[in-house]
Amino acid sequence: MGKNLYEKVWEAHTVGQLEDGRTQLFIGTHLIHEVTSPQAFGMLRELNLKVKYPSRTFATVDHIVPTDSTESPLADPLAEEMINELRKNTDEFGVTYFDLASGKQGVVHVVGPEQGITVPGSTIACGDSHTATHGAFGAIAFGIGTTQVRDVLASQTMAMGKLKVRRIEVEGELRPGVYAKDVTLHIIRLLGAKGGIGYAYEYAGGVFERMTMEERMTVCNMAIEGGARCGYINPDETTFEYLKGRPYAPSEDQWDDAVAKWKAYASDEDASYDDIVKINASEIEPTVTWGISPDHGLGINETIPSPEDTDDLVQKATIQEALEYMKLPAGTPIKGVGIDVAFIGSCTNGRISDFREVAKYLKGKKVAPNIKAIAVPGSQIVAAMAKQEGLDKIFEEAGFEWRGAGCSMCLAMNPDKLIGDQICASSSNRNFKGRQGSSTGRTILMSPVMVAAAAVEGCVADARETFSF
Repeated sequence: MGKNLYEKVWEAHTVGQLEDGRTQLFIGTHLIHEVTSPQAFGMLRELNLKVKYPSRTFATVDHIVPTDSTESPLADPLAEEMINELRKNTDEFGVTYFDLASGKQGVVHVVGPEQGITVPGSTIACGDSHTATHGAFGAIAFGIGTTQVRDVLASQTMAMGKLKVRRIEVEGELRPGVYAKDVTLHIIRLLGAKGGIGYAYEYAGGVFERMTMEERMTVCNMAIEGGARCGYINPDETTFEYLKGRPYAPSEDQWDDAVAKWKAYASDEDASYDDIVKINASEIEPTVTWGISPDHGLGINETIPSPEDTDDLVQKATIQEALEYMKLPAGTPIKGVGIDVAFIGSCTNGRISDFREVAKYLKGKKVAPNIKAIAVPGSQIVAAMAKQEGLDKIFEEAGFEWRGAGCSMCLAMNPDKLIGDQICASSSNRNFKGRQGSSTGRTILMSPVMVAAAAVEGCVADARETFSF
């Protein structure tokens, strides 16, 4: 019987078995940022420990960075303090740091891949839940807590229980106007926000095989939103082509050996799985959320659900809670719901391909009156590429604010926040209550092109109609 990629990577990185049944797992790459690392470094000092393998840890600053001005000192004293603390820690412990002055700073899950730090067959950990992003390269990548950040810094290992593996096969052709974000939102809607608990997701089938690396990253990024600890796609020629020549990727004289090793990690044809889910790509519509969980998804032409649609008492209560928070009437179309803010960015959809795709359709269009629209590159490198291609001008001429690199309005840890009960059409990954900075702010998740359509129309819209696909 063959093995799947998860099993192969797990076995290759197993240091030993603990008495409680967990595995002591070697972590090939450790990514850190300013939010979850300060306490971990503090613990190292208290224990008089060093970072075990500094060359395997990489740092950047993203969550608290303002996207309008990064001139020091920052307007927020806490943000300034956190950045200074990260700089102090990386200097003291010999960790590579992509800071604001490097030209390489950005969202940690954008920086890792674009630097070639993320490679197939590796284990990757970061004190951030969306570390699953890196699974797009055929790695086992997961978010960890602060004490685990300490453990990885000190020992390059951590204790973890082995997961089950669910293979999600999407076959067929996606319809025009349906993107990777729609695919992942559709999967989460189908399997539930808790459906992946205890699982790693293997995304397979022709749809994923035809995706670019950046599209694959969007899918894997949101594995955690479906409850899975990690999600991955088997490495192939698309993976290798993306990595070749990047700063931290294997050098030319090591390249062939590296690729041969990476290929061996791919799931065997006769590998076994704990569960297999098959999805027809033609059934996936442009998908948006209507509620307060990523699995509250709808095709753009569907109507907002009603508590009366189900006999399940828990589901009734959940729907009712979501409707009350979102202030949306049950049984009405999601298309046409007014918005106040449009946000394109985040570790889910802040890469150069996202901005290129939106710019194709946004050129010559205008953001609707009274809509605040912001575009936030996922890294300084993405920002530089966009500027070189003139994409920033297309966004600005349409009425978007073009910002600097950072997490921005994905979460409430920087100045980019909703006010009151504003509704935001967002290309980010979470629509939880208060996620975007206001305790009553409302989030509707969608693809970047759908966000652009909402910005132009002033309401949730079908991009295929707005931009004449």
